Amino acid sequence: MPSHFVLAQPDFLPTTSREMVDLGWDELDVLLVSGDAYVDHPAFGVPLLGRWLIANGFRVGIIAQPRWDTLEDLHRMGRPRLFAGVGAGALDSMLAHYTAFRKLRRDDAYTPGGTSGARPNRACIVYTNLLRRAFPGLFVVLGGIEASLRRIAHYDFWTDRIRRSILLDSKADLLLYGMAERGILELARLLASHTNHAEASGFSSPPFAPQRPDVLSLLQIPGAAFACRPEELPVLHSVLELPAQESIQGSPGALLQATELLEKHVHQGRDTALHPSGDRLLVLTPPAAPLLEMEMDALYELPFARRAHPAYDKPIPAAEMIASSITSHRGCGGGCSFCSLALHQGRRISSRSKRSIMEEVVRMGDATHWKGVVSDVGGPSANMWQATCARDKDMEKKHGLCRRASCLHPKICRFFRVDQQDQVAMLEDIRSLPGVRHVRVASGVRFDLLIQDPQAAGRLIQGFVGGQLKLAPEHTSNTVLNLMRKPSFAVFEQFLDLFQRQSARAGKQQFVVPYLMSGFPGCTDRDMVDLNYWLRRKGWRPQQVQCFVPTPGTMATAMFHAGKDPMGNPMHVARSDAQRLAQHRILIPHSPEQGSEKKRNKKAKLRDGKKRSK
Repeated sequence: MPSHFVLAQPDFLPTTSREMVDLGWDELDVLLVSGDAYVDHPAFGVPLLGRWLIANGFRVGIIAQPRWDTLEDLHRMGRPRLFAGVGAGALDSMLAHYTAFRKLRRDDAYTPGGTSGARPNRACIVYTNLLRRAFPGLFVVLGGIEASLRRIAHYDFWTDRIRRSILLDSKADLLLYGMAERGILELARLLASHTNHAEASGFSSPPFAPQRPDVLSLLQIPGAAFACRPEELPVLHSVLELPAQESIQGSPGALLQATELLEKHVHQGRDTALHPSGDRLLVLTPPAAPLLEMEMDALYELPFARRAHPAYDKPIPAAEMIASSITSHRGCGGGCSFCSLALHQGRRISSRSKRSIMEEVVRMGDATHWKGVVSDVGGPSANMWQATCARDKDMEKKHGLCRRASCLHPKICRFFRVDQQDQVAMLEDIRSLPGVRHVRVASGVRFDLLIQDPQAAGRLIQGFVGGQLKLAPEHTSNTVLNLMRKPSFAVFEQFLDLFQRQSARAGKQQFVVPYLMSGFPGCTDRDMVDLNYWLRRKGWRPQQVQCFVPTPGTMATAMFHAGKDPMGNPMHVARSDAQRLAQHRILIPHSPEQGSEKKRNKKAKLRDGKKRSK
């Protein structure tokens, strides 16, 4: 079927051959394999890309959480005509499986029944190997958060070593980093043209698979990474050279340099980045341009069922959490050093129109299960809808490209523009729609940004908090906060005072739920004691305390590995699990980790006693 055919959007993307037959499809163009259960909601990346491809004329099926000890699941719908895409899920599979102290988790919010074990460790590698066995010669592309953050050599917390690019470890043909709508559509069209040419020449596939696109063709795909021999690469005019894999493995400081350059590559978006690895050269094309408002509207207005596939007989916790939420924008200007968003979604904001958002609420109202509560309207940070950068081309010519790692740190950039009054007005208009009882903001707000507009802050606090407002002060130490690229603690205290006054004015008893972090690079035990002292003075007993987990790709992870700040200065790092747990217990004395350690100590004493008795 030519790719320009118009396809009707199905109720759900097919997951079996029977569902394909019901749609009148004799084969798939693209097979997407996901580590998450199939929830047809725009907050889930694989179904979003699947519907996007269908909207552009490609037949797409989904295999969700396939077994990895058999090929039967992958064979259900036959060999796809063009390629297979692999995503580990909404979380890095190692992060989904293990706690901050490397203990196995017992639950998985993205699996039916919330049980763990439905996806393998390092899911991208395992699924790619399965596809290679199931469909020899098939073009395989990686995507999603796990692949995106592991696109070059990176520190792996779970093995405490530097691993090479996941593209090389998995032996996939291509990796699409970031939000991949532009890249995956360009790839589908490229492979379709190759396949159509092969079929027109009298060949069929398989076994006559279309020839792999050449380097020149792959260079045209935005937000892509691929490996080639150095001699295969043509002369490029604008190149960003990253440290080689061997340099990163040999010098912890080289990871700091590589991470800083990778952040620059994502934000400035002009150069092709080159990363030598052994005798191969990893090529990263410039990142895809953020979607325009009309493109965001078209994407999120696709007819998602907004629920899990009917084949599941157990609820999926993540699906229930986001069932009545609305995505208003993507990207985050914060650029926090520990957050993966800087490298995945980027700092530039892509927003939907107010019309599109309100129409989605109306469609939710047509659903019989909806209770009239919009649980969240937002994105990575709720109050960056329609944010823009006011720098123009003349400024770039005069001052060069922006060199900031964050739009909000060390202070809010004068070119970062957002009208928070407009956002609150939109929330008020949504609340006035027929059938809407409540509208909440649950995705968190940047309080340093919100406090710039006290009037907007007051309207939001009085009308859309719903009793609790989630904020992320993270710490009280300004030294630690500066390393996190977060605002000073005084800004949080200033906002807390505003929150309490506005809640009292509305006659509501409302609370701030603070997200706090222990074990961050540069954080000492003394810093944690000071944080605990502040909490005790306030009478707060923290519930949301996360011990820092060095996730691949972030600047904070590079600092953890190197034991240095971004300027190369040595600093204290709680590296061992014992050191990290000690900091964590200062805030959470009776954490589950403490109980598990007591059990281990008890078992060790019993073993020692048995040895002595013998």
